[in-house]
Amino acid sequence: MPNRVEFHRDNHYVPCVYLKQFAGTDGRIAVYRLLVEHENQAVWKPYYPNRIARQAHLYTRIAAGRESDEIERWLDREFEAPAGEALRKATSDEPLKPVEWECLARFLAAQDVRTPARLLEALSRWGQTLQQTLDRTLQDAVQKFEAAKRDGIALVGRSAPGSECIPIRITAEIQPDQEIGTLKTELVIGRGLWFSSMQHLLGKTLKHLESHKWTILHPPEGLTWFTSDDPVIRLNWLGEGKYTFDGGWGSKGTDIMLPLGPRHLLYARVGQQPPRRGTVLSRPEAETIRSFIAEHAHRMILAAEVDPEVARLRARVVDQCRFRDERGQWERWHAAQSEAERKYAEGPKQM
Repeated sequence: MPNRVEFHRDNHYVPCVYLKQFAGTDGRIAVYRLLVEHENQAVWKPYYPNRIARQAHLYTRIAAGRESDEIERWLDREFEAPAGEALRKATSDEPLKPVEWECLARFLAAQDVRTPARLLEALSRWGQTLQQTLDRTLQDAVQKFEAAKRDGIALVGRSAPGSECIPIRITAEIQPDQEIGTLKTELVIGRGLWFSSMQHLLGKTLKHLESHKWTILHPPEGLTWFTSDDPVIRLNWLGEGKYTFDGGWGSKGTDIMLPLGPRHLLYARVGQQPPRRGTVLSRPEAETIRSFIAEHAHRMILAAEVDPEVARLRARVVDQCRFRDERGQWERWHAAQSEAERKYAEGPKQM
């Protein structure tokens, strides 16, 4: 009988191979939730790595009329699996080969773009800017077609990496016996566009991260690193203690960091030589980084053991309405996106 390939329904947006580095002696991770339904919910609760930081059908898409988990498999094949040994060696203070440093950088890149927090950020940005971008792109395309027709040049179509993921419909409306018509583009702002963006960033743009000088930093005695459901931090310094979390992968001066375990933090400053691997930070430096990790978290902070300071760094929000509304949106997410993808992934039409 042919082997059945398991379909990845529950997608871990923070991979288990990474989460296991923060597991305590009992194999579980202490979870501090930032949005809860009731005041009486436990402040910290232990979970096994495979039970947290996951969302049903986060990476599922409709391809050829069927559900596909190719994005999940691609992330695992190209970024998670190759980093497994490098993560183990990095958190065991073993020497790392150049290719293993590269694997860590690639893992960080994938982790940066694949979280629900990054999706929501992108949806908000596209909602504000995408219409103008589409209009400009369509106008440019029309001008190229007109120039090619005038000069007798045949245009060759080219697809950008990941473009097959975008649910888009192009309709040409041309009246009989007319040479001029209307070209209309309809595009779904959702997971397909997100997948395309991921593939673009993890293609050409990834070279920026691979070229940086990376190191691993330790906290002083008495402090540990924790992590979150949005663990990659790109710190953009604005001066006088001001900063944002929107630094670029190749922007000079941006601090890029990812906690690898309770005592190991992957770190680079774009354009500068990093501290020597194994450098122990001062207590104020480590406390500042811990505050960044807590502030950057989306819906949960994860630690090897209960950390009393976390509640001071980031107070949780008790809001039943907001909690239920957010849960409902995720429960409806897959069905709504699938319907839109089936509707619009029909290619060009002419009327």
